Amino acid sequence: MAASLPRLSLPPTAALPAVASSRYRPDLAPVPSRRRRLGLRLHRSPLAPAAAASSPSIPSSSPEPGSGIGDALGGVAIFSAATGEPVLIRDLWDQNEGMAVVALLRHFGCPCCWELALTLKDAKERFDSAGVKLIAVGVGTPDKARILAERLPFPLDYLYADPERKAYDLLGLYFGVGRTFFNPASVKVFSRFDSLKEATKNYTIEATPDDRPSVLQQGGMFVFKGKELLYAWKDEGTGDHAPLDDVLSICCKVPVA
Repeated sequence: MAASLPRLSLPPTAALPAVASSRYRPDLAPVPSRRRRLGLRLHRSPLAPAAAASSPSIPSSSPEPGSGIGDALGGVAIFSAATGEPVLIRDLWDQNEGMAVVALLRHFGCPCCWELALTLKDAKERFDSAGVKLIAVGVGTPDKARILAERLPFPLDYLYADPERKAYDLLGLYFGVGRTFFNPASVKVFSRFDSLKEATKNYTIEATPDDRPSVLQQGGMFVFKGKELLYAWKDEGTGDHAPLDDVLSICCKVPVA
């Protein structure tokens, strides 16, 4: 049954359980894990309001194009939504000359991420014609990813789960209450009301990670040629997605072997 447009906010932070992030172990209860970050230079997306710096969030560094982050990211294991099996990111595209767009969604229960996933799905033919591999990653377990894939719908073969947020940590994506609920960059969501409503016709909150602090994770968009990073975008706030025209421009300008 079609659902009305979900609210874009969660209960006050006091309602969030104070627990650590969890490892993906289907047979066990969540095990706390420590967040890891590389000491990379700070890189902010074009929207970098001064107010964002004062909002409560975990500080993060982000890779610059040509920083060599491709080698480190390639060793991160994520989970296929189609099979539930782990796969190394470096095995998802040709690490010599192949091109890939790696889109990191916030989490599978985020309405704005359903909108982004639909946008990526609609652009997939253009990525394919340019010889570019689309890789969409979300925070949560493979079963949560399949909920989004089935109800949106979205092709399972291009969807992956990162329950421990390892790729997000490595890429220095923002995490915290301020970025999620109070960042000025999030207001752009209101200009996309129609597309958001369309994307969430079959939305369900059941796709939200069981590890509730994961909803404080922000996403980003990255373009690689082989291991070389060509483009990096960090979402400043919820729904602050990379301009798709910019991403497509990068993909089309770079010759693909």
